[in-house]
Amino acid sequence: MIELDDVVVRYGAGANTVTAVDGISLRLDAGKTLGLVGESGCGKSTVARAIVGLLPIASGRLLVDDEDYSTLRSRNSPAYRRRVQMVFQDPYSSLNPRMTVGRAIGEAITLRGVRGRAERRRVAQSTLELVELSESAMSRYPHQFSGGQRQRIAIARALAVGPQVIIADEITSALDVSIQATILNLLRSVQRETGVSILFISHDLSVIRYLSDTIAVMYLGEIVERAAAEDLFERPRHPYSNALTRSIPQLGHDRQPAPVSGELPDPRNPPSGCRFHIRCFMGPTQFPERTICREESPQSIPAEQSHFAACHFAGLVPPIEPAETHDRDMSRASS
Repeated sequence: MIELDDVVVRYGAGANTVTAVDGISLRLDAGKTLGLVGESGCGKSTVARAIVGLLPIASGRLLVDDEDYSTLRSRNSPAYRRRVQMVFQDPYSSLNPRMTVGRAIGEAITLRGVRGRAERRRVAQSTLELVELSESAMSRYPHQFSGGQRQRIAIARALAVGPQVIIADEITSALDVSIQATILNLLRSVQRETGVSILFISHDLSVIRYLSDTIAVMYLGEIVERAAAEDLFERPRHPYSNALTRSIPQLGHDRQPAPVSGELPDPRNPPSGCRFHIRCFMGPTQFPERTICREESPQSIPAEQSHFAACHFAGLVPPIEPAETHDRDMSRASS
């Protein structure tokens, strides 16, 4: 449904240029969820904003259903807006406080091409039902709802356009765990009902695991690993993915979570070679003879079928100890 081919996104100009996204390639299949995960500042939200046309693409290609939308003008066209919608992290700031919910959703339905007040109201009601809100919500304003309800409204407004793709950028990060669970379950339900494809962006790998079919791990503007969700959790092939996985608390397990060591480097001056080597528990800090990590940028090579990792020593990354899955954690929270 969406394919990014060697996409580069930059901020600034001249000496102040920052390459926030540095030649990434991703594929989101129709009716599936692709999880994009990484620390804050790694470029995840820049990817989202480039896809929806809020930022230009410096080089590379963006395809939607095999149509090229690499230019900013093409991504700002009404036709593209109908195909790709975005749900932001803060639902309150993304909803007009002076508009009732009915009017906000009605605007989106008009972009879909629905005419006539009665028909727009019918579509609005069915869209609210998809996100488990009643018809009475249409006459109320955003400030009259809780944070979780406002996020449902933001999702409804995106769905009202009738998109093929929804970009969800950190939409659960400001919610407590029980509300996170209901929003994630809601997205699963919406996807079953509509067949919409979802690019789900988060810094929380456990949330990504619960929702995603495929996961891409991003570090300092690059994709360092891509795999089916369970494959990545059972055997991450990149040290960064391994460290992220080990940092997740697990119910009913003795393993203590350990945060990724060190700080994310300045993207204006990324490290040479492998960008993760200065924080890597398998790199030259621990094994000085591994100078290749400092000198050469690793290519993304298949570790297994459909499992790619950009690491010189991907085959040596230790497996993760078995632990209770996050699916059960989220089920407990939602119940």
